[in-house]
Amino acid sequence: MAEEKTKSADEIFKEFKEHSITEFFRKNSQMLGYAGKVRSLTTIVHEYITNSLDACEEANILPEIEIRVKELSENKYSVYVRDNGPGIPSKHVGKALASVLTGTKFHRYMQQRGQQGIGAGGCTIFALITTGKGVHVKSSTGKEAYTCDLSVDIKGNRPLVSGLNAIKPDFRGLIVEGEFGDVKYEKSEHGVYEYVRRTALSNPHTSIKLIEPDGNEAIFPRSVNTMPRKPRQILPHPLGISASDLLDFAHVSESRKVTSFLVDSFSRVTHDKVKELMDIAKDVDFEKAPKQLTWEDATKIVNAFRQVKWIGPELDAMSTIGEKQIEIAMRNILDPKFTSVVERRPQVFKGGIPFVVEVGIAYGGKAGRASGEGVAGSILRFANKVPLLFDTGSCAITEAVNGIDWKRYSIARFEEEPVSVLVNVSSVYIPYSGVGKQAVAQEDEIVEEIKLAVQDAGRKLQRFLSGERHRNIQESGYKTIMRYVSQLSSDLEEITGRKKEQTEKELKNLIEKKYKGLFKGEEDSAAEEEAQSTS
Repeated sequence: MAEEKTKSADEIFKEFKEHSITEFFRKNSQMLGYAGKVRSLTTIVHEYITNSLDACEEANILPEIEIRVKELSENKYSVYVRDNGPGIPSKHVGKALASVLTGTKFHRYMQQRGQQGIGAGGCTIFALITTGKGVHVKSSTGKEAYTCDLSVDIKGNRPLVSGLNAIKPDFRGLIVEGEFGDVKYEKSEHGVYEYVRRTALSNPHTSIKLIEPDGNEAIFPRSVNTMPRKPRQILPHPLGISASDLLDFAHVSESRKVTSFLVDSFSRVTHDKVKELMDIAKDVDFEKAPKQLTWEDATKIVNAFRQVKWIGPELDAMSTIGEKQIEIAMRNILDPKFTSVVERRPQVFKGGIPFVVEVGIAYGGKAGRASGEGVAGSILRFANKVPLLFDTGSCAITEAVNGIDWKRYSIARFEEEPVSVLVNVSSVYIPYSGVGKQAVAQEDEIVEEIKLAVQDAGRKLQRFLSGERHRNIQESGYKTIMRYVSQLSSDLEEITGRKKEQTEKELKNLIEKKYKGLFKGEEDSAAEEEAQSTS
């Protein structure tokens, strides 16, 4: 066999080309969540709903969302999503819905559902590569109303807008409609219906209507009529900042000195705190320009951060679901016997990023998930109020909940109990473990906080279940004794001659007095249910 000729570096690099980010995602669509027919369809609905919710909340509008999914042919569906939000100005529609790594969210240090600038643009790319068609848009901002068609220049990562026509502004909001191939509608725990149901659970201020391919209308009315607290943009917290983070901030800072840079760039840093840092990191020149900081300087400042006592991160940047709202939503949708809700204090993970964990436990009723002929425990995962249906095994929420010793909370086997554990992680930046945004990365601080929150809620569940068990024992004893009252009264009549009816009445009074607490619990429970239904 003849030896192959050795290639030169020039020959090897002859095919060296630069590719656009859009072209990369077209060839790696699974990284955007488009992997599997059911998941792909759910991902499309997810991206449009999260955009609608963020837009409505930023405009201070109670969201009303309608989704229509229609089967066109095998593995081909049309998806229609309409909201009552602020709409999109025509000059921005291309970049908003047909381009990746663009948007209003990625660069802001505040909580929003979408954060990577990929979502809606990814949907347009997926429509294009599976059907050859883009998406159709109808928008009204109150001042401007129009329709248009959107496509993408894959190689140039450039949106293509065509057929832009002004229309009568007879509505307010945004409508996006597209045809998508290689997808499938399935009513499973990973399908569109379950995604919408969980969205209603974590966003009780939202009204959602889903029209399924078979024509069935699933309506999830809003549970509360108040908007969630609007997050505001904040600065990163010094705890969790790495040397690399510090240098990144320093190199774009316009401050003249390191002292003013620290005060201006981070929350909770005052001039007094800077003096403490200077006493610890004595080798660092705090008077020089931030751009002159070296890696060694940054490392010493970060080490000093960890030795100073700081006030916790601000909660203003985050908008949680809220304890009361979680309880109302779980009662409306899961109708459980018992609920326990806990919201932890804000914490930080690496990068100085604040986060908050909320946990709700529902037991009985429609809690849990169908498993064969019975019911199994379920973990309802959310990040910034967005349901996470996929990549369960790699998620910090799954890791934390499965790490709980449930026997301590009177749950013998979590897999065999009618229990749902809702966990929502809110943050200005959720550390997703993949571009598909379906699993929270297993950061130690986040896993630990989730465990603590579940344990707090679990203690309340344990008290309830212990009470239920004691009550069941009492009820069993009551029924057993009452079963023999009539026979005992008859026997006593034969022995003593005392009338059976009188004896039976007195015995029942004694037994009911003995078990008075059992009946009082029933009365209190009935009164509570009546009060809730009235409210």
